Amino acid sequence: MSGHNRWSKIKRQKAAMGASKGKLYTKVIKELTVSARLGGGNPDGNARLRVAIAAAREANMPNDTIQRAIKKGTGELEGAAYEEIVYEGYGPGGVAVLVECLTDNRNRSASDVRSMFSKEGGNLGAEGSVNWMFHKKGIITVKPGPSEDQVMEKAIEAGAEDVINHGDEGFEVRTVPADLHAVAASLEQAGLKLGEQKWTYIPQNTVKLEGDNAKKMLKLMELLEDNDDVQNVHANFEMDDALMESLSA
Repeated sequence: MSGHNRWSKIKRQKAAMGASKGKLYTKVIKELTVSARLGGGNPDGNARLRVAIAAAREANMPNDTIQRAIKKGTGELEGAAYEEIVYEGYGPGGVAVLVECLTDNRNRSASDVRSMFSKEGGNLGAEGSVNWMFHKKGIITVKPGPSEDQVMEKAIEAGAEDVINHGDEGFEVRTVPADLHAVAASLEQAGLKLGEQKWTYIPQNTVKLEGDNAKKMLKLMELLEDNDDVQNVHANFEMDDALMESLSA
């Protein structure tokens, strides 16, 4: 498992224990609001909103909270106006990092992100400096239960690109971005139990980290993801599972 996938697992475990549920709700509500503002409040005609609603339900968000966020996006309720910004930079050891933000204050976000990179031995880059190192993909989580052969067969029939086996965590089905919803619907119809559905950035290659660079990289990830303006962080680092577990404890 690559470092970033392992880090994502640790994040989910912390969220499940309630340690960061408030932060998760804040990020999901922002995404619901922006999705509705950009594409309308009807998920049938708004693919991004469908993904946001799926994320909200996966986080066990109450339906009335979901609907309020959508109505703020469509203008039926008053709400903040968020701007989408993607920052690119390098972390410790030359790790490529993409930081997706939704913010109501561009200057604050830029200052905060730059400061966090600098604090942990990284630096912000110009637009396009690291984006080319990643491929955008659709990701569908299949919950544990079926065998790898069963998931692979159904995923191929659904038009997916790849299946990654995460052991007792289940499976990750990858698609081209535009096929996310069609593949997910097909997998559900085939009887698989699905979890998270999202678009993400997959690195084309990875950077192995050890020692002080590994410690600083995990601290940078933690700082970024704890920031209210940051929605998602993508990075191309990897490190030994045992090392990550010890540093994340």
